[in-house]
Amino acid sequence: MGVSQTGLMPVQKMFDIVFGLAVMGTVGTLIGFIMGGGLMPVAIGLGLVLGGVIGFLGGRRFLISILVGALLGGALAWLVAGEEGIWVGAGAGAAMGGFLGVQISMLLDMREARRASPESSDPSA
Repeated sequence: MGVSQTGLMPVQKMFDIVFGLAVMGTVGTLIGFIMGGGLMPVAIGLGLVLGGVIGFLGGRRFLISILVGALLGGALAWLVAGEEGIWVGAGAGAAMGGFLGVQISMLLDMREARRASPESSDPSA
């Protein structure tokens, strides 16, 4: 066991990258399916690149919000419009999940920053 692991990527970061590839690749597939056959490879490739970068940067909360949005949007579209609407609903749900994920993450970061600095509540400053 004398092998040094200084050059290896941590397992958590590798999981985030693979998770990003899976989620954003799926979203790229949904978008490519909606846009048409000729643009599907472009949409899938762009989704994979973005997913890898987001995973590398540690955007796990963002990716989870996209995944939950896609699942809920697809389920709601299936209930309302039938099987034909699942693709559109899942794509729209992923977009809304991403938007809400960014907003919630921003609000959580602001709350954490406010708790970290007790002097920010002093109005005389």
